[in-house]
Amino acid sequence: MAKTKIAVSLDAKLVTRLNTLVRQARFPNRSHAIEVALEEKLDRLSRVRLARECAKLDMGQERALAEEGMAEELASWPEY
Repeated sequence: MAKTKIAVSLDAKLVTRLNTLVRQARFPNRSHAIEVALEEKLDRLSRVRLARECAKLDMGQERALAEEGMAEELASWPEY
């Protein structure tokens, strides 16, 4: 994948923590660590949107739709 170089300004404490992770070989370099962190954050923000949309659903209506026809189906199940 093609990469684009950008410049960012970071808090000194954050850079110190980042450098520690690189020294511990948790990441090959700072660029990779920042790329991974940014990708994870963007993915997490996408999931938040899904959760926000799900929160708009009417739980009672969703349950009724899920259970629709279950009474008839249960009667036809064999006993154990």
